[in-house]
Amino acid sequence: MSKRLRSSEVCADCSGPDPSWASVNRGTFICDECCSVHRSLGRHISQVRHLKHTPWPPTLLQMVETLYNNGANSIWEHSLLDPASIMSGRRKANPQDKVHPNKAEFIRAKYQMLAFVHRLPCRDDDSVTAKDLSKQLHSSVRTGNLETCLRLLSLGAQANFFHPEKGNTPLHVASKAGQILQAELLAVYGADPGTQDSSGKTPVDYARQGGHHELAERLVEIQYELTDRLAFYLCGRKPDHKNGQHFIIPQMADSSLDLSELAKAAKKKLQSLSNHLFEELAMDVYDEVDRRETDAVWLATQNHSTLVTETTVVPFLPVNPEYSSTRNQGRQKLARFNAHEFATLVIDILSDAKRRQQGSPLSSSKDNVELILKTISNQHSVESQDNDQPDYDSVASDEDTDLEATASKANRQKLLGKDAN
Repeated sequence: MSKRLRSSEVCADCSGPDPSWASVNRGTFICDECCSVHRSLGRHISQVRHLKHTPWPPTLLQMVETLYNNGANSIWEHSLLDPASIMSGRRKANPQDKVHPNKAEFIRAKYQMLAFVHRLPCRDDDSVTAKDLSKQLHSSVRTGNLETCLRLLSLGAQANFFHPEKGNTPLHVASKAGQILQAELLAVYGADPGTQDSSGKTPVDYARQGGHHELAERLVEIQYELTDRLAFYLCGRKPDHKNGQHFIIPQMADSSLDLSELAKAAKKKLQSLSNHLFEELAMDVYDEVDRRETDAVWLATQNHSTLVTETTVVPFLPVNPEYSSTRNQGRQKLARFNAHEFATLVIDILSDAKRRQQGSPLSSSKDNVELILKTISNQHSVESQDNDQPDYDSVASDEDTDLEATASKANRQKLLGKDAN
């Protein structure tokens, strides 16, 4: 963390002292108890990071701190600030409330149902409203007013909106203006640093042309965040983007054995996925990496407190209702891969991401991600090296389970097909 939290900072959800977690996409700091609820919501609702024990890009942390200090929480609790809400009996949680059901119900209402967010007047055409909000966002990102932009995003403005008259996106505007914190906020909400404007230029191009070198370097990092995160998870280091290295492909220590036919089939199906389906699988694996890493930090920081024994475990990715049941079920299976099995899957994702970016030809296939995971889960032999690329190891069996279907993830679709150079 760039600085110690001031003692005046309190949990955005229950006002408890000394919050140690942040919800990145909500611009709030939260305590351990409230974080246990946030983690169960899924990354599509709340993206949590520990303030001290999780690596932070400095400008991302600065973005969250700025939002918190400028009252971003009032966006999510707008109607609760009305004195009439007290008269009606509606109130936010307090530190003495039980996690379940009190805090959990409040947090779900606040972030999942958006029950307290300011509502725009109803209009016949919601798409017109979203377009108007997106145009306001397009204009606002050239300033440093982060909370205004977060408010617009909370109401439905689109971070990747392509302005039909201007011929560019909000991230182009922010990059040209050198607004690095705005760029961080837009990226959290899915803005793509590789998108071209009507002149064929990307936000990275505009940042470099404007002499905003720190911003340009950060946009490249954001562009490769997915594959960088996967590589760091396995080997503890990231590519050197400044010198043109955009991928690290770790190798398995025991990759010298013969490759089974099922392993070859799984790898072939992965390679034959359309770019869209491959991106979905890669984003799901990214979410599973985040879940596993956050769980590790969570357990390490609880000191065997009562929170660990309560219903705060997140055993698999929470359901994302925007995803199909098939995709949610595939995401559930990722939690059942052991460390070695998951590592081989991550390596093959990295290998194929690099191959796709370099423009290697793809065969057409109707196979979906669920079929690939099923094929992998039926194999029981170890992987080896094929043309210097690791292949799938055996994975968890495909027996029935009572676990709830899973899903989550937000918008990092930028990272697989565009080179920043």
